[in-house]
Amino acid sequence: MSRDTSYLCKRETKGQFLIDHVCTYYSLLEKDYFGLRYVDPEKQRHWLEPNKSISKQMKSHPPYTMCFRVKFYPHEPLKIKEELTRYLLYLQIKRDIFHGRLLCSFSDAAYLGACIVQAELGDFDPDEHPENYVSEFEIFPKQSQKLERKIMEIHKNELRGQSPPIAEFNLLLKAHTLETYAVDPHPCKDSTGTTTFLGFTAAGFVVFQGNKRIHLIKWPDVCKLKFEGKTFYVIGTQKEKKAMLAFHTSTPAACKHLWKCGVENQAFYKYAKSSQIKTVSSSKIFFKGSRFRYSGKVAKEVVEASSKIQREPPEVHRINITQSRSSHSLNKQLIINMEPLQPLLPSPTEQDEELPLGKGVPLPKEDISAPLISSSPVKEARGYEDPPSEEEDKIPEEPLTISELAYNPSASLLPTPVDDDEIDKLFDCSSRLELEREDTDSFEELEADENAFLIAEEEELREARRALSRSCDILTSHFRVNPLVKSFSRLLVVALGLLLFVFPLLLLLLESGIDLSFLCEIRQTPEFEQFHYEYYCPLKEWVAGKVNLMLYMLGCS
Repeated sequence: MSRDTSYLCKRETKGQFLIDHVCTYYSLLEKDYFGLRYVDPEKQRHWLEPNKSISKQMKSHPPYTMCFRVKFYPHEPLKIKEELTRYLLYLQIKRDIFHGRLLCSFSDAAYLGACIVQAELGDFDPDEHPENYVSEFEIFPKQSQKLERKIMEIHKNELRGQSPPIAEFNLLLKAHTLETYAVDPHPCKDSTGTTTFLGFTAAGFVVFQGNKRIHLIKWPDVCKLKFEGKTFYVIGTQKEKKAMLAFHTSTPAACKHLWKCGVENQAFYKYAKSSQIKTVSSSKIFFKGSRFRYSGKVAKEVVEASSKIQREPPEVHRINITQSRSSHSLNKQLIINMEPLQPLLPSPTEQDEELPLGKGVPLPKEDISAPLISSSPVKEARGYEDPPSEEEDKIPEEPLTISELAYNPSASLLPTPVDDDEIDKLFDCSSRLELEREDTDSFEELEADENAFLIAEEEELREARRALSRSCDILTSHFRVNPLVKSFSRLLVVALGLLLFVFPLLLLLLESGIDLSFLCEIRQTPEFEQFHYEYYCPLKEWVAGKVNLMLYMLGCS
């Protein structure tokens, strides 16, 4: 996934047009697994929605910068028809490995690293490969000498003769069996305040704490996904009982993004046909909430369409060994700059959501057949380290993460190493530190942004008070008093009428034991149970306590 490309964007251009244009550029037919992602000025990530205009989705000034990513990971790599699609998925998995998002044992990590080395260097050649040739490549976020020796052992003895496509395919087969395959971790906190990471896979909704998966709710058992403010709810069935899990994000925008990702993944993996997908509402009791509908194909339709592809497979261009060794960073992923017909000057803060994968071979814009280039990062020059001791070799193999530490995506999302000069030249960035912070997804940064959100809320309250004061001035003035009074009186009558109807109905539902079918159905809904236990019961106890206190004080007097 390489190469910078720029396109002109009209105000009414839909997101689907841009997605199709990028996939056509790369001659990609199995395009439903991929998407374009961008970041707004508040550093919140978003997926480009196909049915909305690009200009309405972007909150920043043009030019707009997006990244080409795998949005839905294939559940079974065997069902991918074309080598080009497998290669792009391989690049994404390799990136996930480098950023510490793939939880695996030491032996699995060594095998994955050996597949990457085999795909990019080919068979081991003692004349070409020095003694510590694997140490030149940064494959994992924390790469020990013990792991490098194991990678070299597997590369020399087990993978000889495998071509790059076969080595990449073997990596996909191993990666898709791991628990964190396809997990894009969303940091949040549970009801106890413990930091957790939520994710959506082909199997269902998953929750991680540390390096342990504590929840897996399969998609058929997920009844509803919703959010209210900063709280995200998952209502599902566990052991034939309904359960509701609540998680707290740092901002309402992060919570809504989490909800949208869940709705899209559930629709993609759960349904057999896209015609079965309905509009989902994050409904509340008295308000409708946000509405969203996934508009693409589902996984089964994508697999069926792949099986019908009859064209001659397009050629996949890979980087050669010389370029791989001379490169000092990961190759750039696809960065798309959307410029308007009359472009404005970009501000320093309007940058890409993530650092592009390293330095690749520049391609001419007119050459549609230009190669896709990628390589693993090569470590910077460093002195020789002490040789490993015999005690290190005797350490028994135990289940570990790829970094041999507890799984923590927010701590292991390392910035992609890109030369400072190259960044300044290509993207006109203000500083490398800001780009590195954008590439991380740590919960600490989200908590820091929460303070800014609270300040914004206070500003909104001040604006509301000023608007209310202006309304009062209009009501008390001599201009158009009668029409305003009439409209206000009508609104007051309607509100009192609704109150007189809703209040007795609530008392009937909450306090009476009448066993009518429609009343029982309302009482069994998750929204009503949440309202009853979280709001009504505490309010009832508080009112009863105040009444008893007043009666006691009157009795004493």
